[in-house]
Amino acid sequence: MFFGADLTQLAFIAMVAVAVGGVALALLFPLISGGGAEARVRAIAENRKAMSSQKQSAFSRLVDGQKDNRRKQVQETLKQIDERERQRKKRMTLRMMIMQSGLDISPNMFWVISLFTGIAFSVPPLVFGVPWYVAVLGGIVGFLGFPRWFLNFLRKRRQNIFLHDFADAIDVMVRGLKAGLPVSDAMKIIAAESGPPVGPEFMEVVEGQRVGITIDQGIERMFERMPLSEVNFLGIVMSIQSKTGGNLSEALGNLSKVLRDRKKMKAKIRAVSQEAKSSAAIIGALPFVIMGALTVLNPEYLNPLFNTSTGNIMLMGCGMWMLTGVLVMRKMINFQI
Repeated sequence: MFFGADLTQLAFIAMVAVAVGGVALALLFPLISGGGAEARVRAIAENRKAMSSQKQSAFSRLVDGQKDNRRKQVQETLKQIDERERQRKKRMTLRMMIMQSGLDISPNMFWVISLFTGIAFSVPPLVFGVPWYVAVLGGIVGFLGFPRWFLNFLRKRRQNIFLHDFADAIDVMVRGLKAGLPVSDAMKIIAAESGPPVGPEFMEVVEGQRVGITIDQGIERMFERMPLSEVNFLGIVMSIQSKTGGNLSEALGNLSKVLRDRKKMKAKIRAVSQEAKSSAAIIGALPFVIMGALTVLNPEYLNPLFNTSTGNIMLMGCGMWMLTGVLVMRKMINFQI
């Protein structure tokens, strides 16, 4: 079918007009519509960003709130532990000192033993003809000084033995927890396998759980029997973990590392200060060595110090000054961490 020339031209013109109009509409529509599509795209993107930011802010507020609560719980726990430590220091009694030394005696028996030691310290000066006030001074030292010094000596020795094995006991607890054992069973292993005093102390905690005493309270009682910073650290870790949760094996592993580092630091300090301790020992012993040598070489040379009142006063003054010097030197070379 063939159309006329005029009709063909009109059809061509119409097609060209439609094409030009489509191109013009495609180019001019964004300008005419004012960028509505892009605005909608931007609005949708901004809405999504706002929603995501709101979700993130809500999540961050939740996380911050949990951190704040955990921080407050930790601070309250530390305050309670510090308060118990101050109260424990205030109420230090003779019975508690005997318990910390590991002796199985009562305070009345301790005073009876102190009375016998006081008599033992006062009799020899009277036998050798030394003035009576020297015997009285010896009796006071034997009744009040020497027994308590010996008690403190036993306490320190027991604490040093405990510290030597305490880090290994914590490692046993960590391995037990990683193997899936509960804390009580891990402590039972320590109580059964460790020697005294670590084993009996953990046995007290295990036995206390059978009568309703919690682990935190058991470790607090252990701290009363063994007043060491390391035991206090264990109590802090257990108390915080019971209130705030967390990985107990990891916390105890970090505690074990801290205990071993403290042990290494103490050994290093002991090695560095050994020269000063030796010098202090030589200086403190030098007057007695000289007096012994003079007594051997010339026995009558030092008799005025023992036979006259002036000599006795000089001896007492020298003894007081020597004691003061020894205590000062001991304070200078005694490092605590």
